[in-house]
Amino acid sequence: MQDFLQQTLSGEPPRSRRGSTEHLDWAWHGEGILSLTPHKTTHQALVLSAGIHGNETAPVEILNALITPLLTGARSLAVRLLVVLGNPAALRSGKRYQQYDLNRLFSGRWQRVSELAEAQRALQLEQALETFWRTCRDHEQRWHLDLHTAIRGSWHTRFGVMPHREQPWPQPFLDWLAAADMEALVFHRAPGGTFTHYSCEHHDAASCTLELGKALPFGHNDLSQFTGAQQALAAMLYGEALPPVRQPPRYYRVAQQITRQGDDFVLHMGEETLNFTAFPQGTLLAEEGDKRYYVQQAREFVLFPNPHVAPGLRAGLMLVEETPQTQALTL
Repeated sequence: MQDFLQQTLSGEPPRSRRGSTEHLDWAWHGEGILSLTPHKTTHQALVLSAGIHGNETAPVEILNALITPLLTGARSLAVRLLVVLGNPAALRSGKRYQQYDLNRLFSGRWQRVSELAEAQRALQLEQALETFWRTCRDHEQRWHLDLHTAIRGSWHTRFGVMPHREQPWPQPFLDWLAAADMEALVFHRAPGGTFTHYSCEHHDAASCTLELGKALPFGHNDLSQFTGAQQALAAMLYGEALPPVRQPPRYYRVAQQITRQGDDFVLHMGEETLNFTAFPQGTLLAEEGDKRYYVQQAREFVLFPNPHVAPGLRAGLMLVEETPQTQALTL
């Protein structure tokens, strides 16, 4: 197997489920799930995932371009690696998801809708990560990077979303995100149902959801916008020096979450509202029945506004900006 993406999109398993190159052994563990184990000793274990949402194609193209030289034997591998294309059925159809948002179903939340295809996929991915992290228990550095694109445009083209974590973030992880040209980092303050929350909460991995531009179909992505991220990923995979930091990222933390509960939910933001748009204190953000959401701080920034989510899901996050030093003190 030399093209992981095309093999996954074909819907068929490879003729051989295991193979090797001069530098590594690879194994196909199921549709869109591939492990690569270097022949040389390494103390870093990494999960790289993309395609959790089927219409987010730029990260899938970036990921496949990085994996192909490893599978062909052109490059050596410096980490123990698990590669995941999260929702192959949605990737084939070009849809965000088939029945339910996969990235809201991890950490056992799939049990609420267990009859749906995305629920079964969430369970399969949890099991794959459980197996991988168990084999890498003694690795000193354990990271999970989940590559996405946003539905909307953004004042920050590239940003990372950090799951809730009780202990301080490892400095090498934050340094890597800066070298990957992330313009902003957003820190959650509560557990969630995303893939990276699962790795962080259940397997103590340093994890981050990387948002790289806006969702576009295959072949329509300007990958030059993400050169820094691709170079930083390549450096980690191939054991090379990281690119220099062009500008440190800005830090934000989640101040409040807007949740849609029913059909009378109204979000007071237009479809043109960009991620990280700022709103002054007192602004009415959303309402539903007797419930009202207002800006509570002097200024808050919106992230992922979406009134069309299923009832019970997040319709937006409101953020406050802070310094890295302040963020460290609020852990």
